Amino acid sequence: MEYLKKAGKTPATGEDDTRERVDEMLKDIESGGEARARDYARSLDGWTGDVVVSAEEIARASESLPRRMKDDIAFAHEQVRTFAEAQLASLHEFETELHPGVVAGQKLIPVETAGCYIPGGRYAHIASAVMSVTTARVAGVRHVIACSPAVPDRGVHPAILHTARLAGADTILALGGVQGVASLAYGLFTGHSADILVGPGNRFVAEAKRILFGRVGIDLFAGPTEIAVIADHTADAEIVASDLVGQAEHGPDSPAWLVATSRELAERVMSRIPYYIERLGEPNRTAAAQAWRDYGEVVLAESREEAARLSDAYAPEHLEVQAEDLDWWLGRLRNYGSLFLGEETNVTYGDKSSGPNHILPTKGAARYTGGLSVAKFIKTVTWQRMNREANRAIGQTSARISRAEGMEGHARAGDDRLAKYFPGEHFDLA
Repeated sequence: MEYLKKAGKTPATGEDDTRERVDEMLKDIESGGEARARDYARSLDGWTGDVVVSAEEIARASESLPRRMKDDIAFAHEQVRTFAEAQLASLHEFETELHPGVVAGQKLIPVETAGCYIPGGRYAHIASAVMSVTTARVAGVRHVIACSPAVPDRGVHPAILHTARLAGADTILALGGVQGVASLAYGLFTGHSADILVGPGNRFVAEAKRILFGRVGIDLFAGPTEIAVIADHTADAEIVASDLVGQAEHGPDSPAWLVATSRELAERVMSRIPYYIERLGEPNRTAAAQAWRDYGEVVLAESREEAARLSDAYAPEHLEVQAEDLDWWLGRLRNYGSLFLGEETNVTYGDKSSGPNHILPTKGAARYTGGLSVAKFIKTVTWQRMNREANRAIGQTSARISRAEGMEGHARAGDDRLAKYFPGEHFDLA
């Protein structure tokens, strides 16, 4: 393994300063309520308008969009909804008899309220509205609340308003950043505290979700976006370079990694990166240039097995494979948020309209979790029922285990039932 370019920073760079600031803001908003959330919206975003977006404003926003844009949004919504419905169909409730007279089962119960964060500001993240709100609705969530940053003199981007309503949001808040996340978690402006917070965002949004986790559920740790590309000698260096830069434009802290098994391919990609950065307009060009300078990494692997091992160590949010024998890679790779096999598919397609969800784990979280799915909005709970006869086996065993643990109160709960259900019988409960 040889590094042809080593990143100067990692996805964890700057976390401590962010954590301190976000923690302070969350406590301030919790104690100050809606007034403090408005204060932060005014000071950080310059927004002084209404926080709850009215139905009339959403309708005006929808009417302002060209027909082609609305058709494209409808197409993306249909793709994501269809995939989410297939996910839902793969989940099942069941019941089974574990022992004579002992019946246990599983129920699937959607959470009551979901808070969906939709990034705004520099870019209008239309697709994030599709991914989060649509999936919550398919899962059966009763209250779906969306929030997105508002821009002075305009408010929330019209396309985001149109998309969030199309996807099924009950309420849309004109709030971004920590104040938006806090409002979702604390039930500000709606009276419905989110049971789960979902959606991508910058490092401040990601940190707010991390701090609130436990008090509420979260989908995953979704910080600045990441891309890794595995490429061999058959890959097109121009396409690889284009894909890496395409994700780097998200922001100056977006990692872009190339794992290559061909030195010639890797060096060609590195030589072409500046061209693909330069063809972008501002502010995308500067963001991509900084991201590649500080977070870009190129590694030369000796074999495809070594490349797969290294990719699993990165555990990237998005992983493209542009190499021979795609089925081998599909079977071998283990750690990624979403996998894009072959030159013909790429992160852009997955991000915008192909169907699978684009809200994915970052910062190595793909080692233990996948991306947003209907399952994230559904509690898998268990139930059990048994008749009196089943207490003969379950009661004795549970009592003996309880006493072995030193938990006499637990043991007596079994003893008392055995005495009631089987009077006069002797059981070995020591």
